[in-house]
Parts: sequence; C-alpha cells; structure tokens
Amino acid sequence: MILVLVIFLLPHDRAHAQLTIEVTGGVEAAQPIAIVPFGVSEGLIPPVDIAAVISADLARTGKFKPMPTRDMLDMPTTREAVDLRDWSLLGMNSLVIGQIEPEGTGFRVSISLYDVLRGNELASTTLVGSKTGLRHTAHLIADLIYEKLTRQPGVAATRIAYVTSSGSVDNQTVTLRIADADGDNPQTIVSSAEPILSPAWSPDGRRIAYVSFENRRAAIYVQDLTSGRRDLVASYPGINGSPAFSPEGQRLAMTLSKDGNSEIYVLNLLSRELIRLTDHFAIDTEPAWSPDGRHLIFTSNRGGSPQIYRMPATGGAAERISIDGDYNARASYAPDGRSVAMVTRINGAFRIGVLDTERGITRLLSNGTLDESPSFAPNGSMVIYATIHGGRGVLAAASVEGGGNQRLSQDSGQVREPAWSPFIH
Repeated sequence: MILVLVIFLLPHDRAHAQLTIEVTGGVEAAQPIAIVPFGVSEGLIPPVDIAAVISADLARTGKFKPMPTRDMLDMPTTREAVDLRDWSLLGMNSLVIGQIEPEGTGFRVSISLYDVLRGNELASTTLVGSKTGLRHTAHLIADLIYEKLTRQPGVAATRIAYVTSSGSVDNQTVTLRIADADGDNPQTIVSSAEPILSPAWSPDGRRIAYVSFENRRAAIYVQDLTSGRRDLVASYPGINGSPAFSPEGQRLAMTLSKDGNSEIYVLNLLSRELIRLTDHFAIDTEPAWSPDGRHLIFTSNRGGSPQIYRMPATGGAAERISIDGDYNARASYAPDGRSVAMVTRINGAFRIGVLDTERGITRLLSNGTLDESPSFAPNGSMVIYATIHGGRGVLAAASVEGGGNQRLSQDSGQVREPAWSPFIH
C-alpha cells in the first residue's frame, strides 16, 4: 500500500527527516559581507534568527563570505547608527542591517543593504510574514541581497524534491519529500514500501510528477502539492518512466515500452492525447525539454553506447550532441538552454559534467565514483545531484562556476533522485 499525504497537514519529523547541509568548498574570490544580528522590538522573541539564516544562505552560494558575529566590533540596527568607515576598516564589501517588529499575528522585517566601498545604501525593503513563515522571509531577503550584488536571481527561497529510503531490502520505507533549498522544512509527499523514482517539477512549482512501483509495476503519477490530489497518467504494460514537464506545463514527456521497445512519448495532460516521438530499435529514454519547448534531449544507445541526442519536440530526426566519452546519460538543460548537465563516465567512475551544447565541450563538476541524477538550480548557478559518502546515499550541490560545493545528508537512510524546483512565487 502507498500512502499519499497532503503536505500542509504533515508533521515535519525533524529529528529523522531533515537534511543537514555541509559546505565543502567555496570560491576564493568570495565577497566579504557582514549581516548584523537584527534589532528586535522589546519583549518580542522571533522563532528564527533571521541574520543567521541569511548568512547561511549566502555562504552556501560560494560567492559570499559572511563575517562571524563574534568579529563584529559594532552591531547597528538603524540607519543612524551605521558608520560605513568602520566596516571598511574591517575589510567588508557589503553590510546588511535589519529590524523585526510585530505586525498583527506575525512580523514586519525591515532591512537595508549598503555598499561599504562606495559608501552608499544599495537597497532597503520591508517584508511582512507569519510566525511560521519567518524562515521563508529570511530566504527572500537573502535572494534580494544576492540579486542586488550579483545581478542574478537567488535560489534560497526555492525548494528541492528528493527520495529517501530506510530499512532492509525486504522491509524498506521509501518516501518522496520536498524541502527548502537549505534542507529545512522537510515534508513527505508520498510514502511507500516500493521504489519511487524520477521526481519532476511542473514549471509553476505546484505539481510533481514521479514514478511509483506500487502494485509491483511502474506507473507515472502527477500530484498537486496543495490539495494532495494525484492523477495516474501512465500505467501501460512494461516501462513507464522518466516524466518531464514541458515549459508551459500542459504536456509530459516520458519513456514507455508499451509497443515493445523503450521509446519517447509526449502526453497532453488536458486532452490525454499520447504521441510517440521516437521509433528506433535501440533504447530511447530519459527525455528532457529545452527551456523554449522546441526540442527534447534524451538518452539513447543507438550509436552503440548511451549518449545524449536532441530532436524537435514535435518529432523528427535526432542528432547526437554528446561527443566525448563512451557513456553520457540523464541529461537536463540549464535554464538558459546553452548547456546541459549529465552523468558521464570517466575511467570507470560516474561523474557529473556540464556540456556546452554550442562548443561541444564538457566540464566536470563532481569527483565521485557514482554520481547521478543532476538537476540545475533555476538560476543556473548550481547543479544538485546524488552521490555516495561514507557508504550512504547523499545529495551534493556544485557551483557551475567552480567552488561553492555542499553536501546534504540525513542522520540515517539513503537520499537520492534530487530535483531542484523552479522559482516559486
């Protein structure tokens, strides 16, 4: 039996389910920044240390080096108390101050961002949030700071989906979960005694498609994350796998073998019209859409070994785009459509590489022996993937530009099949 749960009714089960993040590498040229502990109205006790959450969010990107609180000589919380010359002497590029005040049953959070070197205020804003949403408010502030300083959207307020498993092979519990990008606020979507594979986000972040082996056969479901309703969309004889939403969210690419061979199909989720796109004696699998919706890439061994091919989303001839190596698979597009992340085999080890589709050059992002399931962050800055550490399955994230690596793991059990959400508004 599989248990489908409405996520907003779930307890967090933090003691055993929360992902712990360990930063394993940074960028040498990371910008020094000071996030001063926020001022708090008298008698107010916020449930979250907003400054600490913002600091952690920015540190994980690898582009910023927050100043430890213990090294701060002064802790201003108002504009009038700020003297940027002091922070310049401490070697800071940027300074963030803020205040937290009551607002109805929640909080009003005001922040100011300063350019220490130029001596001016870069941004100021006020956000209102609930008590339970204060951590999300901190993520939004971190993204505002990140975008102002890098001119690129931040991803602290996004989410990740992943699969966990625990117990023995004969008595295992498998769950599909989603969590904030920092591993906090884990929520179970589905729990089963059978495998769950290939979670894929809809472009609006409101649905997840996945493969479940309940009833001892593969089937593809689409689940609404607010209502908990799920729809069975593919349960044909044989393989039902690798679902991928189209950019407009109305179609689902998938791998089916109902006609005798593993082929790529596209299902219209509104009309339920199913169109077969490939027709080859080889194995075609793992489709992924280009950001503009004009192409699909997929894995095929039609050339003798698994490689990445691209074809029009309406069907037609396929061309091989992965050149180097004897094994390239599980590819997905970067948000700008100029590169794809994929699993590539190097001297017998499976690693994560990023292929520049215009130049045909692959750069390695990981150095494990069994790295898999890469997924781009929605701003294209990082790739999250599954790997092995200490004999257990964990998640890892690597900066596309180098540095900024991190590892996400649980206290027990295996974690795999990560998928980074789109921007959620």
